[in-house]
Amino acid sequence: MTSPLTPAQDAALVAAIRQAEVTTSGEIRVHLEDTCPTPEPLDRAAQVFGELNMHKTAARNGVLFYLAWQSRQFAVIGDSAINAAVPDDFWETTKEAVLEQFRHENYVLGLERGIKMVGEQLQRYFPYNAKTDQNELDDSISFGGPKPSANA
Repeated sequence: MTSPLTPAQDAALVAAIRQAEVTTSGEIRVHLEDTCPTPEPLDRAAQVFGELNMHKTAARNGVLFYLAWQSRQFAVIGDSAINAAVPDDFWETTKEAVLEQFRHENYVLGLERGIKMVGEQLQRYFPYNAKTDQNELDDSISFGGPKPSANA
């Protein structure tokens, strides 16, 4: 996959992730791929969540922003603990805030806004603890597509 991000945009997203994670034990990742191989981007986001081992955080508070940029599909998904903590409409509200910027082709700004919204909720429910916190997941943007099946 060719990255749709310039080096400066990539750096801006990583900086947004790091800023959001400063005050929380939560973990945020962004995954980009060309096209979504499933009818529903949320299903693909769940697959990627597993592939990135995001379900293995100690507090089960990882959040994934998934974007298939050529097919224009987007999803945001959180692990069980953050999902149980946030208000019922949080994921949809966050998704809509991101998509509002996407509609104006402000993709990086949209992701930055979503990351900030998630960071605020993670800080509220999973505050940073200097004695126990560690960065459990890579902050870099991940890229790719579905892994080929063994039968391919």
